Amino acid sequence: MPRRARKYAVRTTYATNAALALVLAGALTACTGSSGSDGGEDGKAGDSSASPTAAEPGKYRTLPKPCDVVSVGTLREMLPGAAAEDDGTAAPSAGASPYEGEPTATYDTDRRVGCRWKNATSLSTRHLNIDFERVVSYDPAVSDDEQAERLYAKKARKAGIPLDPDDTSPDADSEPDPGSEPDSGSKSSGSPKTDSSKKDGEKGSGHKGGTSPDGHTSPSGAPDASSSPEDDVTDSPSATPGEDLAPRSLDDLGDAAYIDDELHTADSGLHRDITLVFRTANVIATVEYEQWVTDKHRIPDSQELQERARELAAQLAEQFED
Repeated sequence: MPRRARKYAVRTTYATNAALALVLAGALTACTGSSGSDGGEDGKAGDSSASPTAAEPGKYRTLPKPCDVVSVGTLREMLPGAAAEDDGTAAPSAGASPYEGEPTATYDTDRRVGCRWKNATSLSTRHLNIDFERVVSYDPAVSDDEQAERLYAKKARKAGIPLDPDDTSPDADSEPDPGSEPDSGSKSSGSPKTDSSKKDGEKGSGHKGGTSPDGHTSPSGAPDASSSPEDDVTDSPSATPGEDLAPRSLDDLGDAAYIDDELHTADSGLHRDITLVFRTANVIATVEYEQWVTDKHRIPDSQELQERARELAAQLAEQFED
């Protein structure tokens, strides 16, 4: 081959190879950019699918002041005989009014609050406790209302209250709420009772030993006020709740409610404990109403105590609905 032709062929081959290299490089760059763009879109789509929509927050973000939600008129009915000690006009600083409630100590007043009242007469000693718990779920897949429903169901089961057969709410014990306080059943942390075991008692007409609310041998150790005809007790020792007064679910309070009724015996006397729990959205409210008597022949009347506890619970439920 002539020298000129050979040089031309070499140059042509070199130029062709260079052009091919440029084409390949451009193709690789295009593929890389496309792959990166697609990867970014896939990443975004993956992030969206991996982040489920958070459950709705609870309806209630705050709690009422518990010592202010019960009217003096209601306290007069639930603490009969207290009017003989105080007419409800005593200065709060005096600290002598039985209508002035004592706040319950809690870990977080934004999540749980309570208040208690006490009155002693020559016939009996009565205690009233109320407790509000605002439930917050820390599981993004579980709403505050759903978590409150689970906690309510747990309390009802612990109290032995029959639930709706269709209720399949998982036990809240399996999903502890790190923000909630230690559960004490349906009893508030300010409950004055010291005989908390139920294994020896029966619902309604049960009998169980124990001590007085103040830890003494008799609830009459507190100063007695003049007796009141309204401080009803039943003379018949056989007076026990009928079927309609037995522990049961209630369908006229909040989203769900139940009432528990227990009669306890002790060497120091008798006491009947009414516990009413209702749930409204993400708040669980508890009313505890107790009557202690030293005369075992004068049994606290179940119907009267239940009716007053239900009236108070209805008033509390209305305040949440407002």
